[in-house]
Amino acid sequence: MQIKLLGAALLMAAGPAFAAGPEQGKFSMSVFGGVDRPVSGDVHTGAVAPVPDLGPLNPALAGVSAELRIRSRSHEQIYGTAKSWGLEVGYGLSDRSEVFLQARETSADDGRVRVGAAYVPALETELDVFGRFSGYDAYAWEAGYRHFFRNGSRVRPFVAARLGATETDVIPATFEIPDAAITIPNAPFYEKDWALSGGLEAGAQISFTERFSMRLTAGVNYIDDLSDDDSAIAGLGLAAINDTGRRVSVPLSITSRWDF
Repeated sequence: MQIKLLGAALLMAAGPAFAAGPEQGKFSMSVFGGVDRPVSGDVHTGAVAPVPDLGPLNPALAGVSAELRIRSRSHEQIYGTAKSWGLEVGYGLSDRSEVFLQARETSADDGRVRVGAAYVPALETELDVFGRFSGYDAYAWEAGYRHFFRNGSRVRPFVAARLGATETDVIPATFEIPDAAITIPNAPFYEKDWALSGGLEAGAQISFTERFSMRLTAGVNYIDDLSDDDSAIAGLGLAAINDTGRRVSVPLSITSRWDF
């Protein structure tokens, strides 16, 4: 008797009790959240720039020259893994496919790293240069297409593609050479602007009722170069280090979905 009950329970769990996925002409709404880990892309590149006189940065060092030796620093080094959440509205084209519009926010706390050194010939030594970059906040609006497999199954794998634009908030930076008592506070670094963005993703959607399901998703996101602001760093010969900002990341998310 117990074996029969166990067999029946297994059949119910494996069976097509609820069909996850879209329906032709029907809408869905989803809420999702997760993490976004950068795997490629620099916040700034490297440069070597002579500074004939440190006096404008610290009057006590008037007449002392230096050479700034800045090294590239990635999104992963400065910001690490970001948090991401958003909303999605979908429209079913069939029981296998849907189109959707997605709004997503990605954010990370500010980060402080050693960005390079200042070589001072008079002292025959290098002094550490640190940079603190304000928090990373990006807001994406993207349209996409999702295709499902295994019709009628409670668990349905899918693949999807997205394309749109992302607005990244202004990013100032504070640069410090502690051993020389030099600080450049809140230097403009990136302007608030839009950039091309998109992504690919795959995962599985699991139905719990006829109207409610959840998705587990992994993929890759791309955001193009940010809009640089050289007003504070150009005079130091560093105008080229922020001609970048693009970001490639791997998002992992969990989604709650309601079909109407």
